[in-house]
Amino acid sequence: MGGCFGTQQSRPSSGIESLDGTSLNQTRKNQPLKHEKPKWKSDVPLTGGQLHSKRDEFWDTAPAFEGRKEIWDALKAAAYAAETNDYALAQAIIDGANISLPTGTLMDCYDELGNRYQLPVYCLSVPINLVEETNESESPAAESEPWSEGGEEITVKFRLSTCGKDTKLAIRTGETVLTSKKRLQVVEGIDPSRQRWYFGGRLLHDKMKIEEAKLQSGFVVQVVVTPLNPSITENQNY
Repeated sequence: MGGCFGTQQSRPSSGIESLDGTSLNQTRKNQPLKHEKPKWKSDVPLTGGQLHSKRDEFWDTAPAFEGRKEIWDALKAAAYAAETNDYALAQAIIDGANISLPTGTLMDCYDELGNRYQLPVYCLSVPINLVEETNESESPAAESEPWSEGGEEITVKFRLSTCGKDTKLAIRTGETVLTSKKRLQVVEGIDPSRQRWYFGGRLLHDKMKIEEAKLQSGFVVQVVVTPLNPSITENQNY
């Protein structure tokens, strides 16, 4: 879709290669994750919604080919954390999953068994020519799902990446994560599309039920808040 600006000549394919573990350990060096994002331009300008759809398609299909699902999940969580400049969290996720980064980027990485994973650039940063969307275009989607009253009411702590504070909120186990995000929006004013919820080291998808996430009263959910205008934030980093 797009290409990186820099020393790399082409964007790596979004796939995985199985390598011999012995020879890999002899040649591969592990580097800490670089505190930078790849800069790239989309051939066809994308809106934020189109970019998220493209990412969702990759993350939904990549584990179906080869590789370990838990590694794909860890890479997804690390990619989100790095994109929001939480490099400490991203590095902790990488280390916890025993993932090696020979070049210090998530575009080329290996698990402890020697399997190679390559993430496309559009999963790591937004393009410099991202088309900004208005809030009006997102509002109808936010209202399309009615709030559910099913299940047991529990009180969960939500730790926001923007300020580090904990917000206590009552949600219901029978409702979806998206519905609970709307409840948090009422309290904190953060649009659900900007919220990324993590619990137990995994990303909680919008369609997942709260009971499926195994949340209980008193548990803490990490909420990574994406920038209001990611295209401007990206350009300021270079």
